[in-house]
Amino acid sequence: MDAPLPSLADLGWRPFFSNQLSEDERRDTLPVRIMAVYRGLVTVVGAEFEGLISSRLPASRGPEDRPAVGDWMLVGREKHEAQRLLDRENLFKRPAPGNDRRVQLIAANVDTLFIVTSCNQDFSVPRLERYLVLAREVGVTPVLVLTKIDLTDRLDHFRKAALGLQADLEIETVNARDPESVAHLSLRCGPGQTVALMGSSGVGKSTLVNSLRGSDSIATQAVREHDGKGRHTTTVREMHRLTGGGWLLDTPGMREFKLAEAATGLAEVFDDITLLASQCRFSNCGHHKEPGCAIQAALAAGTLEPERLERWRKLSAEDINNTAGVPERRGRSDRR
Repeated sequence: MDAPLPSLADLGWRPFFSNQLSEDERRDTLPVRIMAVYRGLVTVVGAEFEGLISSRLPASRGPEDRPAVGDWMLVGREKHEAQRLLDRENLFKRPAPGNDRRVQLIAANVDTLFIVTSCNQDFSVPRLERYLVLAREVGVTPVLVLTKIDLTDRLDHFRKAALGLQADLEIETVNARDPESVAHLSLRCGPGQTVALMGSSGVGKSTLVNSLRGSDSIATQAVREHDGKGRHTTTVREMHRLTGGGWLLDTPGMREFKLAEAATGLAEVFDDITLLASQCRFSNCGHHKEPGCAIQAALAAGTLEPERLERWRKLSAEDINNTAGVPERRGRSDRR
């Protein structure tokens, strides 16, 4: 016997979404959530329908008006054809690899972001800062999940390095292969909540998902010992339901990604540098050799690390360069 369909509340339906429906839409359509995205097709689940349907929408206004995993979509009550996407609470996106200025949609309507990295060669402060900027930009709470703690005797070293990114950063340490070790992560993914996992290939995301679900249905790959790198096991962004009622959204490994339209996230992740810059004598200070530069004064006093400043410069320049090439888009969600 087939399992019953989840309720809309189980799927994460909230007033933010229901308030967008017109009277006609309440009568003629069904709200469904997108579980996975393929080329031209999406897997959807709702309280009255689930299936694989065409992702083609009657009207598209821009590059972000495409389905993303986690989106809410209205489908026809009778034929279940896609009608429209509802406005998002948030959207993770990035410039697509290459130079064609396309936008790659990663995940929508996320409550918490698990930034997954392992206690080995994969641990990278610059990469983690990128993930933190991404989370802060869209207003989603980040949690750093340190995996493979059973393979290191330097756990305190990795925790200290992570806290150096942000003093109030929430950190969880797990052995992803041990269900008891990861069980407490389920508390962050309660009924109707969506947690997205992001991190490089080989850090144990698929293993983590398997342990949280109590299943080994998701394929995993071995990691090369000499450099800690793994293959791209997950190839499709997909949502997985937990027994506690929450949803895990797994994504393919991203070792590197560009930043665009992330000025707010940069200001929050590098709030110490942002505060210093506001104290410079000149508002257009370039923070090099200008008189009265608070950033240079902090470097001289040893209260600001040169490496952190250089990472901020690099990410800020990248954001400005990529944002300048992003075409104007309509329908961006208001941050609430």
